[in-house]
Amino acid sequence: MLSTELSQLLQALSEKAKSGTEFIHRLKCMAEHVQSLRRVWWPSVTHSLRRSRPRRQQLLENIRHEREHKQRVFKEQVSHCTQRLQRTTGLLQFSIEVLKESDPSAFLQVLLCHQVSSPLISRVANVESKFSKQMEFEPRTSPDFELCLDNHSVLHSIQTMNFFQMKAPGPPQIIPDDCSAENNTVTIAWQPHPGSVVDGYGLELDDGNEGDFREVYCGKETICTVEGLHFSSVYNARVKAFNHAGDSGYSECICLQTADVAWFCLDPLSAHPDMLFSNDNMTVTCNNYDDRVVLGNVGLSKGVHYWEIAIDRYDNTPDPAFGIARFDITKDKMLGKDDKAWSMYIDSKRSWFMHNNQHTDRTDGGIEPGCVVGVLLDLNQHTLSFYVNDQPHGPVAFVGLHGVFYPAISLNRNVQVSIQTGLNVPADSDTEDE
Repeated sequence: MLSTELSQLLQALSEKAKSGTEFIHRLKCMAEHVQSLRRVWWPSVTHSLRRSRPRRQQLLENIRHEREHKQRVFKEQVSHCTQRLQRTTGLLQFSIEVLKESDPSAFLQVLLCHQVSSPLISRVANVESKFSKQMEFEPRTSPDFELCLDNHSVLHSIQTMNFFQMKAPGPPQIIPDDCSAENNTVTIAWQPHPGSVVDGYGLELDDGNEGDFREVYCGKETICTVEGLHFSSVYNARVKAFNHAGDSGYSECICLQTADVAWFCLDPLSAHPDMLFSNDNMTVTCNNYDDRVVLGNVGLSKGVHYWEIAIDRYDNTPDPAFGIARFDITKDKMLGKDDKAWSMYIDSKRSWFMHNNQHTDRTDGGIEPGCVVGVLLDLNQHTLSFYVNDQPHGPVAFVGLHGVFYPAISLNRNVQVSIQTGLNVPADSDTEDE
């Protein structure tokens, strides 16, 4: 009995000894980590101090410019005064030679000669009276540097420079009043946790169907706009911050709902160059007799969407086409000629559905100026249907539609149309919400 108790105690003590050994190992690793911190912080301190060198060079450069300026001023003044002095010295020497004339008759002749003596005396008197002014007996600049280095702020900064305890930032705070949702675009704004040091942020959105979050932005800004989302969807957004010490927790989520229906215009940037736009890109025609394609400026992947195309001009019975397409559709042929478009092309008497150059379901009834063609894309049931003048035109045109689709039109120069978007679904449609 005693041996059993002793064995149990020894087992417990052995476990504690093992834990102690592991703890000592952790302490040694921490000590090595502390030793390695010099390699982390030394460059930071050195870099901070080195940043003062460019300012030092700039200040020394200012002193050099001031010195060169003063030297140039003194040099110019010395040259000027030297020239004045040389002319004055020459006049003095000439006048002294006149006074040294030893022949009384010659000297008297010089004195009595008005043409010589009077100009000489006048010239000497004139030079004597103007000498002080012309010599500028005041230096043009001071030899002293009238500069004083204001170093109080930098000395204070140096004296107060110190390390602070770097911690992972606190969770950012989303600013609801600055967040918004418009069409299929959301904008999220946030601010850092008070007192946190932040190097950057990561914004995450779910998939609009309560699925997993994914990162949509990483950077230093505190506002982000995310475009190209699903319509009729509720998105949850959250933000985290990070610095060298680690990541923060996530902010509280904010829910933003995109528009139920799509508002869009035609997209000149992706359209064929022959297309001509007006009415804020809601009206389009073409300058070519061949068919050209234009897309809407939003992609549709979820929800039920209905838009209409009004026939403004219709000459010589062409056959424009209306429908949907992938973004990378060929733009220089009729809509539906390739496998990236689903359309109805229609003339003045009849229409056909077309996809991948396959024509189906001829339907009587055409268009003329003033007619309105409706396009109903139901991505809940994955179908595409058409209307003419508010009446269903033919059967359901296409089924099994999945992915992202863009509203699309093809036409030539004989047709001009205008679109109207964001409309309610026709009352007699078979659409239903999932």
